[in-house]
Amino acid sequence: MMPPVVTVVARSGTGKTTLLEKLIAELKRRGYRVAAIKHDAHSFSIDHEGKDSWRLTRAGADTMLIASPQQIAMVRQNPEGVEPPLAECIAAYCGDVDIVLTEGFKRSEMPKIEVHRKARGEPLLCRGETHDPTLIAVASDVRLELDVPCFDLDDPAAVADFLEERFLR
Repeated sequence: MMPPVVTVVARSGTGKTTLLEKLIAELKRRGYRVAAIKHDAHSFSIDHEGKDSWRLTRAGADTMLIASPQQIAMVRQNPEGVEPPLAECIAAYCGDVDIVLTEGFKRSEMPKIEVHRKARGEPLLCRGETHDPTLIAVASDVRLELDVPCFDLDDPAAVADFLEERFLR
């Protein structure tokens, strides 16, 4: 069975990662197993040039794992320009968690929490020019009158309460 998935969206530099850090810590404190998936529209590498793992990947390994008593990491090559569907990634790697929190999948159909900062002065992504029906809440540094709950950006416990009530009970 797939765990519930909620994505945190916002414009770049608004504080998605910061909110997720606090939210993950709060959910872990409550005893939940949490997976995090970060979307990157650009090419990235977790491998470092010259390391054995980098050499194996560079040699052509389609999948390369690094395993230790503490953790496991995987580098898997995608076909050129083909990003795997998020649901496929969750099914393959997140079956043993209680909830999956993702960052940046703003075009997805999964439930979304949008981060908003007044200083950015920009309209909401999900309630601006378009009305995204998958928006379930907003975390903001100012009070907003919306058709979804609006939480204080500095109160990750309230956001965790909301997720717990909606997805984890």
